[in-house]
Amino acid sequence: MEPLIALGLFVFLPMLFVILTYNTLVSLKNHIQDAWSDIDTELKRRYDLIPNLVSTVKGYAAHEKEVFTQITELRSKCMTNNGKVSDQCVDETLLVGSLQKLLAVVENYPQLKADSHFLTLQKELVNTEDRIQAARRFYNGNVRDYKNKCQMFPSSLIATLFGFESRDFFDVEPAVREPPKVSMD
Repeated sequence: MEPLIALGLFVFLPMLFVILTYNTLVSLKNHIQDAWSDIDTELKRRYDLIPNLVSTVKGYAAHEKEVFTQITELRSKCMTNNGKVSDQCVDETLLVGSLQKLLAVVENYPQLKADSHFLTLQKELVNTEDRIQAARRFYNGNVRDYKNKCQMFPSSLIATLFGFESRDFFDVEPAVREPPKVSMD
C-alpha cells in the first residue's frame, strides 16, 4: 500500500504544481489585460481633451501651426495604434513631447494663461495624466509579477511549456506635471 501512496504523491504533487502554476500565470495575464484597458480608457480621455486644448490655444497663437499639425497627426496615430505596448510607448512619448511644446507656447500668451476655459482644460489634462500614471503603475506592477513568474524557476518551465509570452512595460512620462501658477499681479 505504501508504494501506491508514494507513486500517487509522485504523480499527484507535480500535477498539482503544474495546474497551480498554470492558473497563476493565466490570472496574471488577465490582470495585465485588465490593467491595459484602464490605461487605454485614460489615453482615450486624453485624446478627447487634445482637440479642445488645441483649438483654445489656436485662438491666441494662430502662427504656431506646426505644433498644432504635429499634435493632430500624433493624436490620430496614437488613437489607431492597437499594436504592441512598446509601439504604443513610442507614439505616446512623441505625443507627450508635442503636448509639452504646446504648453510651452502658452507661456508666451499671458491672456491665454489666464483664460478660464484654457485653465479648465489644462486642469483636466493634469487630472488625466495623473490617472494615466496611476494606471501605468498598476499595469507595470502586474507585468513585473508576470515576468517574475515566467522567469523564475521552476515556474519558468511551465511558462515555456504552455507558451506564455513576455509582456512589455508601459513607460511614458506625463505630458504635464502640474498646472502653472497664474498670478494676477
